[in-house]
Amino acid sequence: MDNLNIMTVVSVVILAIIVVALFKTAQIVPQRSAYIVERLGRYARTLDAGFHILIPFIDRVAYRQTLKEEAIDVPQQQCITRDNISVSVDGVLYLQVVDPHAASYGIANYQFATTSLAQTTLRSVVGQIELDKTFEERAKINEEVVKALDEAANPWGVKVLRYEIADIVVPTTITDALEQQMRAERERRAVVARSEGQRQEQINVSEGEKIQIINLSEAQKQKQINEAEGKAREIQMLAEATALGIERIATAINIPGGREAVSLRIAEQYVREFGNLAKTNNTLILPAELSNIGGAVAGLAEVLNSARVAQEKAGGTPASG
Repeated sequence: MDNLNIMTVVSVVILAIIVVALFKTAQIVPQRSAYIVERLGRYARTLDAGFHILIPFIDRVAYRQTLKEEAIDVPQQQCITRDNISVSVDGVLYLQVVDPHAASYGIANYQFATTSLAQTTLRSVVGQIELDKTFEERAKINEEVVKALDEAANPWGVKVLRYEIADIVVPTTITDALEQQMRAERERRAVVARSEGQRQEQINVSEGEKIQIINLSEAQKQKQINEAEGKAREIQMLAEATALGIERIATAINIPGGREAVSLRIAEQYVREFGNLAKTNNTLILPAELSNIGGAVAGLAEVLNSARVAQEKAGGTPASG
């Protein structure tokens, strides 16, 4: 009975040893992971994703590294800007293990190392920038931090992908001063905008008045030109009408009975004008030849006849008796 109990215990122990050996022998590595295997305390190999068999009690998995991109929070810290203003800055660091062997043996804790290095690098970069530019040049600050960290973490088998500033906290007194400065800047821009508007308004008004004056002067000029042309045309038409009337009178004189008609017309006008003269004056001086109206008319007819003869000679037409 005792022998049976001893055999049962031995069997259980052997079974337990076999189970433990199987667990230590078979290793399943998840996707995007890498296991570092040591044999008798020395580095042996790196296991990729999949199923692997190890030598029990000789091989062991010393490190388990993830190959996924990691996001590490960088704690908030105080940074002094170039103009001696203290600001609190925190951010997020994104990195990835690209060499599991170097990440396991190159440094004890690459996450703590990169976080601490990010803080010191951030203080150095912010110290070279004034407060006003820390908000404007976040991208530049991120690039400088990533560049410095990537160079330092390269021996550790870690690739620093990017760094993002989460928040920049400025003291309350500085915030109030910045608000007053921004308010003053907005008021200055408003004053400049109003002055520019008034200036443009005055320019527009003056340009309008200038154009109005030019238009009025052009209109006055055109009016004078039109009036002058109208007067010239009027004079020309009167001259042409007068010439045409004279020409018709001369033609009428040359026809039979024309002289007698002219003499009669002259006599009528002579008598009419003399009658008008008698109506407008209380005292009337009569010429000595008033009784000889026919002689006066004959004299005027003779003048017309002389003018006709001169015209015919000038035109080359022989005068008729």
